Amino acid sequence: MPDGVHAPGITTGRLPKEQIEANFGDLHPPLSPHEAAVAADRCYFCHDAPCVAACPTEIDIPLFIRQIQAGNPKGAARTILSQNILGGMCARVCPTETLCEADCVRNTAEERPVEIGRLQRFATDTLMAGNEHPFTRAAPTGRRVAVVGAGPAGLACAHRLAMHGHDVTIFEARDKPGGLNEFGIAAYKTVDGFAAREVDWLLQIGGITVRTGQRLGDGLTLEALLGSHDAVFLGVGLGGVHALGIPGEDLPGVRDAVDFIADLRQARDLSALPVGRDVVVIGGGMTAVDAAVQSKLLGAENVTIAYRRGREEMPASRYEQDLAASKGVRLMFNVRPTRILGDGAVQGVELEYTDTSGGRVEGTGEHVTLVADQVLKAIGQTLDGAPEGVEVTGGKIAVTGAGRTSRDRVWAGGDCVAGGEDLTVTAVTQGRDAAEDIHASLTA
Repeated sequence: MPDGVHAPGITTGRLPKEQIEANFGDLHPPLSPHEAAVAADRCYFCHDAPCVAACPTEIDIPLFIRQIQAGNPKGAARTILSQNILGGMCARVCPTETLCEADCVRNTAEERPVEIGRLQRFATDTLMAGNEHPFTRAAPTGRRVAVVGAGPAGLACAHRLAMHGHDVTIFEARDKPGGLNEFGIAAYKTVDGFAAREVDWLLQIGGITVRTGQRLGDGLTLEALLGSHDAVFLGVGLGGVHALGIPGEDLPGVRDAVDFIADLRQARDLSALPVGRDVVVIGGGMTAVDAAVQSKLLGAENVTIAYRRGREEMPASRYEQDLAASKGVRLMFNVRPTRILGDGAVQGVELEYTDTSGGRVEGTGEHVTLVADQVLKAIGQTLDGAPEGVEVTGGKIAVTGAGRTSRDRVWAGGDCVAGGEDLTVTAVTQGRDAAEDIHASLTA
């Protein structure tokens, strides 16, 4: 494995510890009760509200905002959490600017939507501050379900199954639950260990056992799980990373952006994290933006995102693009890497300008070279091995309906399934809906 952490030019302490801690403060500080009341007053409480249709979990947004307006934030939280049990995290990380807030009717006249995301956080934080769990478990059914993966899809599935009275065991490959919420999201979006606190709060429903260090295919088989459980839900995520497939990719100083972000999220002292002086991030999604912005916040002097298509085709939203630019990240469009340069370690990246014709990206033959001592790859992830007997299409698990796979008694959801979006809220929806389908199957 290339040493992408301790290569020459990659070092710690580029900024004073106090400045780094300030840099990683809460991106959107929580609303005070007065601010929440003012924000709630802006809602028209539309009938057939377009914001609800734009929410993957179909939260009754006008209802929960009216409950906040009426001074009942805990009731608002119950409205949210009944549809999205990870509503606290989604309030922090959902791209509301392209989902619910994008369809808010306030945009028509004022070009400024109701702050749905921040109001959602206000409600859920109010409830969780009292360590209250608004749901109770049904009488035990005696049925056992295995959930593989403790990410958003797996947690949502497990919670809904536990509510129905089933006994759930979550098998998680890492040493702690949370999935991308814990390991893969920018630290400034989820401060103060919120991801772990939300998992602990979710588990208060009871009936859920979490076993860490359990990886499917590494001593844990789908066949064995089916032999000891009535159903299995696969929320394994995407553990593999695409390769660039270019010369120099194995040089020290090159690493996967997802690993960089995971190390940052688990660090006790951010000032002890090494980062390059000149960082180039290859990719255009949320992982690319999170890696680039955090490199800058750690003290990298020059950070560039290199994306092979145009701005409008970049998977990261315009808001996220502007956030990166506001932190001093340079965005380059219509460029793709052709070589990583260096003698014993990364010294630069050669990029080729591109054109898009008929949806295909083609090189123009014109090149530019960027100085770099660290290159972070954020070009998408892959399924890390297909579960035995489960059909895979396009590199992901094929599902029909509410997450049914080709194998009897096996469901799947989240990033590992075909046709899904790389969003926490989508994973929650798929986990929740699969749980309802599993419950219907087990009680038919």
